[in-house]
Amino acid sequence: MGSNYDDYSFSEIVLGQEQLDSIETILTDELVESGVHSVLLIDLAGNIIAHRDNGNCDHDVYSLSALASANFAAVDTMAKIVGEEEFSLLFHKGENESIHFSKVNDEFLLIAVFGKKVTLGLLRLKVAEAIEKINTIIQQ
Repeated sequence: MGSNYDDYSFSEIVLGQEQLDSIETILTDELVESGVHSVLLIDLAGNIIAHRDNGNCDHDVYSLSALASANFAAVDTMAKIVGEEEFSLLFHKGENESIHFSKVNDEFLLIAVFGKKVTLGLLRLKVAEAIEKINTIIQQ
């Protein structure tokens, strides 16, 4: 029995090296310089597209990105169960470090790992600014 993909919309975004460099600059300027320990741009399958950190992180970013993708997919399903289209951001607070997930577009997630010195309000503002700039680059 063959598969019918007529009901699904698949899109592929191809980013060139110049776009990736610009995205990495945004991650550094908007987030790492604001106090974020580590920031990743990943696709919905958990592949790392771009990563920047403050030089003091030893997180397993590959496991983090895979688990973040799975977590976001699970929460997306929960949103639909309760009648929401989506929950576009997630936040997990820890004693020393916290994780903020935000949907960039239909293809990418932005994950920020940060400590106590960064307020959630500032982080949300900086993430929103970074996402806007990243989407501008992706659409080019």
